[in-house]
Amino acid sequence: MNKELSVIAEKCTAEEKLMLEKAYDIAEKALEGIQRGNGHQFIEHPAGVAMIVAKELGLMADAIAAVFIHEATRNSPELFEKVKKEFSPQVMTMVEGLNNISTITPKETKLQAENYRKLIVSYSKDPRVTLIKLADRLEVMRHMDYFPKSSIKRKITETIMLYAPLAHQLGLYNIKNELEDLYFKYSDPENYRAITNKLKATESDRRKLAEEFIRPLEETLRKRYSYKLKIRTKTAYSIWRKMQKQGVTFEGVFDVFAIRFIVDAPPDRETEHAYCWDIYSEVTKEYKPDTSRLRDWISHPKPNGYESLHITVENREGAHIEVQIRTARMDEIAENGHASHWSYKGIKNEQNLDQWLLNVKKMLESPEATPYTTGIPSTLNEIFVFTPAGDLKELPKGATILDFAFNIHSNLGVKCSGAKVNGKVVSIREELHTGDVVEIMSSKNQKPSADWLNIVVSSKARNRIKNKLKEEEGKLSGIGRELLERRMKNWKMELTDEILSDLTKHFKKKTISDLLIAIGNEEIDSQEIKNHLTAEEASDSHGNLSAPQNAARESRQESSKETDYLVINDNLNNIGFKMAKCCNPIFGDDVFGFVSASGGIKIHRISCPNAARLLEKYPYRVQKVKWRQVSGTTQFQAALKVIVEGEYSVGNQIIESLNRQKASIRAFNIEERNAKKQKGEFNILINISVSNNGHLDRVISDIKKTKGVKTVIRTSGK
Repeated sequence: MNKELSVIAEKCTAEEKLMLEKAYDIAEKALEGIQRGNGHQFIEHPAGVAMIVAKELGLMADAIAAVFIHEATRNSPELFEKVKKEFSPQVMTMVEGLNNISTITPKETKLQAENYRKLIVSYSKDPRVTLIKLADRLEVMRHMDYFPKSSIKRKITETIMLYAPLAHQLGLYNIKNELEDLYFKYSDPENYRAITNKLKATESDRRKLAEEFIRPLEETLRKRYSYKLKIRTKTAYSIWRKMQKQGVTFEGVFDVFAIRFIVDAPPDRETEHAYCWDIYSEVTKEYKPDTSRLRDWISHPKPNGYESLHITVENREGAHIEVQIRTARMDEIAENGHASHWSYKGIKNEQNLDQWLLNVKKMLESPEATPYTTGIPSTLNEIFVFTPAGDLKELPKGATILDFAFNIHSNLGVKCSGAKVNGKVVSIREELHTGDVVEIMSSKNQKPSADWLNIVVSSKARNRIKNKLKEEEGKLSGIGRELLERRMKNWKMELTDEILSDLTKHFKKKTISDLLIAIGNEEIDSQEIKNHLTAEEASDSHGNLSAPQNAARESRQESSKETDYLVINDNLNNIGFKMAKCCNPIFGDDVFGFVSASGGIKIHRISCPNAARLLEKYPYRVQKVKWRQVSGTTQFQAALKVIVEGEYSVGNQIIESLNRQKASIRAFNIEERNAKKQKGEFNILINISVSNNGHLDRVISDIKKTKGVKTVIRTSGK
């Protein structure tokens, strides 16, 4: 075993050392002839990573072996299969995860950074994979000068997007701080130098301030506790971010440094807490505290295990100092993360390691919201797949080709006919897995079917499919109604609700909409419909017809008498026709009927604003209409706009005019005119009931006689 490997494996058993020697030899042979940017053999990189894994993260032999096997096999699937039987499943699971992560090439966008971090986690079936990858990135960043300029920008961007946030999330603050500072060094060297130089120049001032701070406390505290005092200075990157956020200079950053008490305490929480709060009491007796900045993370530790008591105090000169109070155990965890649970004071305990790794897994699956993350938990119930262009898409576990297509765009989803997954053609039912590269294939003739709802698992795809199916059904229903109405018109019949209900029952459909869709799809032949409607009439000469058949016969007879005209009678709520709201026809108006897609016939005035368009574009849907003499009790709605100049009292005179003409008022509103904005000019909007158009003419004529009325216009009432 060479000297470097001996240092890495110094705490391993003899059996573990043999495993590490084998892993190292495999890597050295596979990487032979490959050099780093400094001209040294590439084996130097995995050896450096293994040193961080062993010494800074405290992981054991399996994880160290995985580092070497990963570098040997990352570009050689054949070698991976060959060495698979020589190492434990645990080692090879880690290697497989590391190999998968090495294929990730994130795009330089912060929008998808969270998804890329989740992708790394999803590849980490063993939580040590993420920890090893952090060690790998740290070793790379420490030797960034070895890389060409063309790849430096990509690597440092990946570091700040992916790896520094993961280290923060896991409570590996030393690694997180170093990654951030190295990013800052290479992304903005000028400001990095400026801040690091200022930190060096003010170091003696900070030391002096700390000495003056502890002097009045030291005699009291030393009698009761054994503690160390540290000056914790913010990293250059952290200071720079605060300068940018607050818009201040270096001198304006409030907490460039903190004074940290690290007290020795027995390893039980009650005693630890008592020691910390006692020191807190002594500090706040001597110095004025800012209680708004008190942070109690000993009573309520952060999810990543961080424990400490933070307070900001003001000294006699008015300087503000952040004070952190913690025990030696808490400090070890804060510096090195949960690995300290088992490595603290040299204790090596497999059970504690397992517990720590379980904590790592929990944190990876439910990340704490950090300055980097959205705070959205990653439950590993999702998968991450790529477009051919390298865009990363997050989908629920079990997602299929159809889910992916709808995730990209609804129009692509409805035309999806299959896909190529990692170059292989598959059907729309194919289930996707993390890391797949998916290229959707589409067909202009493809249409969604109800069966698609059994294929997708994402709510987005399910909702889009349902909406599309409803849209298609609506179109078919409209086509079916239009087709049925045209046929019945040819048979001298009128379509009513009773007839529709009868046909629905006869053809065993659940709803009228289902009946119309079947007619639109030509599943029901028009001759079958005609035969049903005329069957009993032909066999019963005494007229004992069912209600729908009788209605069909009467409508046919009436239509025949009126020579193919639709006759409007007293029943204005007839299901077969309705007064169009866009023009509100009344008895005596020149009108025409229009077969609507939603069912029924709408009666429009010839002068309707929509008339020209309907008559020109849809002549086959136009129906001739005649008024039958209606009773004097039938009332029609009409809307008028009266343009008035003068006082609002004119409104009272208009009301009197309406009463004289026996027109019932339904609505009466006065509003300022917007068109000319002339002083004293306003509109009066009136809704009234009249018996026919002659009645309306008399109403309008009477209103026009009123003093101050400029004109009266009949409107739609909208």
